[in-house]
Amino acid sequence: MKLELIHKPAKGQARAASLLFIHGMFHGAWCWEEFFLPFFAEQGYESYALSLRGHAGSEGQAELRWHSIADYVKDIEWAVSQIGAPAVIIGHSMGGFVTQKFLETNSPAAAVLLTSVPPTTIWSATLRVLAKFPMSVIKALASLNLYHIIATPEQTQFAFFSKDMPLAAVKKYHAQMNSESIRAYFDMLGLNLIHPQRVKTPLLALGAEDDAVISVNNVKSTAKAYGTRAEIFPKLAHDVMLEAGWKSVAERILEWLKEQEL
Repeated sequence: MKLELIHKPAKGQARAASLLFIHGMFHGAWCWEEFFLPFFAEQGYESYALSLRGHAGSEGQAELRWHSIADYVKDIEWAVSQIGAPAVIIGHSMGGFVTQKFLETNSPAAAVLLTSVPPTTIWSATLRVLAKFPMSVIKALASLNLYHIIATPEQTQFAFFSKDMPLAAVKKYHAQMNSESIRAYFDMLGLNLIHPQRVKTPLLALGAEDDAVISVNNVKSTAKAYGTRAEIFPKLAHDVMLEAGWKSVAERILEWLKEQEL
């Protein structure tokens, strides 16, 4: 299966570790291309963004609804093999969940979880969306088509962006989104949850104060599962890599990578 792997070369002398960015539900590698890839390449990191199977420029869209979290883990394993250097995995939302599952059996140099689905379940996030758009969630589950959850720019803004995100930007990002695997969603509900005790990789857990989907408490519970401390960014929503304050998040990741001597 052909997968999209976007590469932004390091400027100057490349650092020893390369960065691999993993998107969340409904997204693709495109969500890292505007800000994060150029920023980290400028800092000397070979920077890569993967589109999981069925997303953006990757194959498998016809079978999207049946791709599992285990399938997505295989995609990360493939991408790491292509990079050919010590890798730091940076996973957002569902991509953070897939990253945690990858870490159960793989040991990259380090990992960063951005507004990640917690290792326990995605139930709390589901209930928050259900409370705001009940009919959309019912339609999504009845049809096995999760796109109903983000069918309009209004729904997309609620789930991913701050209230003051310009509507033109919301529409631009919404136009690039696709549906998501119902199988992967059921995996995150309970079919294939994480075993944190198996993970030995150094982790950084970051959250957003105004995240309407993954709460601050969700991020704190994720950090606690790995014996670390959650760091929460004020006035940011779920898509921290596309929010106006994205640079503060990128700079904290950069600082942490330097602390890890990566």
